[in-house]
Amino acid sequence: MTQQTLSGEDFSRRFRNALGMFATGITVVTTRTPAGEPIGLTVNSFNSVSLDPPLIVWSLANDLPSRPLFEGCEYYAINVLAEDQMELSQRFASRNGERFAGLEVEVGQGGVPLLKGCCARFVCRNTVRHDGGDHIVFISEVVDFDREERLPLLYFGGAYRRVAD
Repeated sequence: MTQQTLSGEDFSRRFRNALGMFATGITVVTTRTPAGEPIGLTVNSFNSVSLDPPLIVWSLANDLPSRPLFEGCEYYAINVLAEDQMELSQRFASRNGERFAGLEVEVGQGGVPLLKGCCARFVCRNTVRHDGGDHIVFISEVVDFDREERLPLLYFGGAYRRVAD
């Protein structure tokens, strides 16, 4: 390994590119606002923490307008996207448009919207939040889940990917 300068724009870009060498699944995290409106966003910072108790972790950028809504909600859902759901990933990653327009959703505990056709869905109680630099880190208890035998949508090296045999 070579010595890296730990500051500046060039470092940030190189660091982001290096992190992109870790393949991740893609999720859409969904909840409802205090007024009952569904909200959601694309997240690839999801992972398991513990089986007993069942805990997951994900993070959200501090500068997103939806941050206080996710911080304040009691429940949210992690929807793990399947390989044919790239359009959903892009829809919920966009800052434009009504993300739930035309979507049929199911309803989970606490009224959280559950997207159809996903590989897995986890309904979580919003329990612990930590400062994580330019992100907030959520560690939450899974209260319900389901899964389907579907191949996941992946993200690697700045592009969508599919599982190959």
